[in-house]
Amino acid sequence: MNKIFNPKEWLTESVPDNKVTEQKSTEPTTVLEEVEEIISRLEEQRIDITQSYKDWINIAFALSEEFGENGRELFHRVSAFHSKYDRAECDAQFSSCLKSKKTGVTIRSFFYLAKDAGIDISFKKSSEDSDNVGEKNVGEIKGEFTNDVAPTPPEQLPNFPESLFSQLPEFLKRVVQVAVSAEEKDILLLGSITAISGCLPKLFGIYDGRKVFPNLFLFITAQASAGKGRLIHCRQLVNPIHKELRDRARELKQRYEVELAQYNAAKGKDENAEKPAKPPEKMLFIPANNSSTGAYQLLGDSDGRGIIFETEGDTLAQAFKSDYGNYSDGFRKAFHHETISYYRRTDREYVDIENPCLSTVLSGTPAQVLALIPSAENGLFSRFMFYAMNVRPIWKNVFESATDNGLEAYFDDLGNEFYSLYGNLMRMPEIQFTLTAEQQQKFNGFFSEIQQMYITLKGLDYMASVRRLGLVAFRLAMILSVLRIMEHGEIPEKMICENQDFNTVISMIRVLIIHSAKVYSELPQEVKPKKQLTKKQKFLNDLPRNFNRQKYLEVAEKFGIPGKTAEGYIAGFKKDGLIQHESQDNYINLTIADSEEIKEI
Repeated sequence: MNKIFNPKEWLTESVPDNKVTEQKSTEPTTVLEEVEEIISRLEEQRIDITQSYKDWINIAFALSEEFGENGRELFHRVSAFHSKYDRAECDAQFSSCLKSKKTGVTIRSFFYLAKDAGIDISFKKSSEDSDNVGEKNVGEIKGEFTNDVAPTPPEQLPNFPESLFSQLPEFLKRVVQVAVSAEEKDILLLGSITAISGCLPKLFGIYDGRKVFPNLFLFITAQASAGKGRLIHCRQLVNPIHKELRDRARELKQRYEVELAQYNAAKGKDENAEKPAKPPEKMLFIPANNSSTGAYQLLGDSDGRGIIFETEGDTLAQAFKSDYGNYSDGFRKAFHHETISYYRRTDREYVDIENPCLSTVLSGTPAQVLALIPSAENGLFSRFMFYAMNVRPIWKNVFESATDNGLEAYFDDLGNEFYSLYGNLMRMPEIQFTLTAEQQQKFNGFFSEIQQMYITLKGLDYMASVRRLGLVAFRLAMILSVLRIMEHGEIPEKMICENQDFNTVISMIRVLIIHSAKVYSELPQEVKPKKQLTKKQKFLNDLPRNFNRQKYLEVAEKFGIPGKTAEGYIAGFKKDGLIQHESQDNYINLTIADSEEIKEI
C-alpha cells in the first residue's frame, strides 16, 4: 500500500512529531511563569503590543514555538487590547503558526516587544530560585532584553545541513571539500552551481508548461572581509569555456581583417566586391561595467548565452544607476527566457535576443544589495537566490590549506574536468530533464506549504519570491542531475531526477528561503499612497446601521449627490450585498456591524 504524502515532512527537518498539547520537558514551567507575569503587567497597564501586524504574527510564532497549544490563551490575552481583536481570527492565526515549524522566531521576540513597550521584564528571585537550572535558562532567553538597550548580537542564519554534502554529485563534493568553514562550503556550492548553470545549453525541462533552461541568479551578501571572496574560484570552473569562445572570436576577427583588406583593395576595381560583416564578440563572461545595450549586444553575439560574474556587487549597481530601466528590464526578462529587444545606434539596427539564457553570480555588502535592488517590491528581487553570510569574529589560520598547489591550481583542474563534460554535451542533441510523478507531488506539496507560511510571515508581496524559488529548485535539480554524467558517463535523451538529488534540492531551499526572507526584511518597503474615497464610498460609510429613504437622501445632500443618483447607489449596494432591504422604507447597512472597518467598493 502506498504511503500518503504528507508535505509537512518536506517542510521541516526530520524530527519526532510532538503533540501540540504537550509542554516541553525542560524549562517551560519557569519560562511560562515569566511570560504570564509580563502579560499580567500588560493587562494592568492596558498596553497593546500587537498594533503592528508583523509584531502580532511574531508573537503568535513565539508563543506557539515555546508552549505549543498551551500558548493559545496567552496569545488571546496579548491580542485582546487591539481595537479590532477578534477571537476567531486569533484562533485561526495561532493554529496556522502551530503547523509551521523552525521559523526562526523564538520567545526572545516576545520579551523584546514587551520591553520595547515600556514593560519591566526583570524579576527579583529568591536565592533558592536563583539556583534553579530552569531559572538560568530563563535568564538566557531574556538575555540583554533586561538592559536599557536593544540586543546587538547579529542574527545567525542557518547553514546547509552537513548531511546534504554527502549526497552531492562527486564533482561538487570535490568543489566544497577545500572549504574551511560552513559558510565557505555553502557559497562554494551555490557559486559553482550557478556558474555551471550558464554552460548547459543542451539541457532543458518543462516547468509550468514552458521550456526552461538551468540558468540561475545568485547574490552572496556579507559585511566586508566576511570571506565571500572565495566565490571567485567558482569562476575557474567554467573559465576554459570562456577561453574557447574568446579564441574563436580572435580567429573570426583575424579572418575579418584579412577579408576587409581584400575588400578595400578591390572596391575600386570590382563593382561586385562586398564589404565583410564585423564578426561577433563571443564570450562567456559578460562584463557588468557596461551599458545595457553593450551588455545585450555581447549576449546576442554569444548566441544569447552568458554569465555576469562580479564579486563586487556595486560594479553592476553603478551600471544600473546610469541605465537602470533597460538594464533591470532585461534581467527580469532573461530569468524567464523572454525576448530582450534593443536598438544598436551605430548600425541603426533593431535586435531581438530570443530565449536569452543569462546566469548571474554577484557578491557584495548589504548596502550593495540595496543599490542594485532599491526596494522590496522591485521585481528583480524575487529572481535571485540570496545567501547572507554569518559574520564570525574568529581569526582564520591563513596557512591552512587543503591543497598541495593552492586553490587556483586546484580549481583550474576541476574546470578542465567540467570542460570535458561540456564538450560531450555540445556534441549531443538536447536532453530533457524531468521529475518523477512522486517527486512532482512532493514538490507541489512542499511549495504549497511554504507559500502559505511565508504569506503569513511576509504578506502577499513575498509570494513572488516563493513561487520563483520553485523554478529555482527545478533548475537546481537539473544541474545536480547532469553532473551525475561525470560519474557514470551515460548521456540519456531524457534525464530523470534521482531521489537523492531531489532531496538535496529541498534541503537547500529550506535554508535559502530563510536567507531570502532576511534580505527582504532589510529592504525598504514602498509607501503606497492611500486611496481617496469617492463620493459613493463616502456616502456608504456615512449611512447609519439602520436608515430609511429620508435619511439616505439627507446623507446624499451632504455630499452633493443628487437624489436620483443616491437611489441608484442604494440599488447597487443592495445588489452587491452591502445593504439589506429589511422591509418597506427600512434598510440595514451591513458594512457597519461591530467594527468600523471601511469596505471599499
